[in-house]
Amino acid sequence: MRLAYLVAYDISDPKRLRRVHRTMRGYGDALQLSVFHCQLSAAERVLMIEALTKVINTREDQILIVNLGPAEQRGANSIETLGRTIDNASTRCAIIV
Repeated sequence: MRLAYLVAYDISDPKRLRRVHRTMRGYGDALQLSVFHCQLSAAERVLMIEALTKVINTREDQILIVNLGPAEQRGANSIETLGRTIDNASTRCAIIV
């Protein structure tokens, strides 16, 4: 079962920030500069966490991972916007080989 996640991060170093952003592009859709919406299996979630852990400094940086629930149920409709709509939020799946 795929779950929807909201991933937000606060990275103190610009170089690490770019690396985290590049890493996250492989797992979900950017909603804002440091916020992603991801639909992941349990294995993909573990791979994402491993990849991010290799990039960040755990003493200076913070990544918040919020479980929004099953992607095909509430998780798909858990994000509400005010103002501009989210252009690239889709039901895209990440396939990792």
